[in-house]
Amino acid sequence: MARVVVDVMLKPEILDPQGQAVQRALPRLGFEGIADVRQGKRFELEVDGPVDEAALARIHEMAETFLANTVIEDFVVKVES
Repeated sequence: MARVVVDVMLKPEILDPQGQAVQRALPRLGFEGIADVRQGKRFELEVDGPVDEAALARIHEMAETFLANTVIEDFVVKVES
């Protein structure tokens, strides 16, 4: 069984209020030196069978239509060993 990871992040031009809240909280908690924080989503998919081009195309379609809002989010599909 193979694992495919889909990382979803807000596009750079989209405001990230959750990331900003984390960034503001870090110095108060003693964590200095962090210039920016962006929050995203990670989906780990366990795939039955081989992860061939057809499987990756189907996962890409799934990410584009269901896992990410492509108007405001970008996504990356990666195969993990």
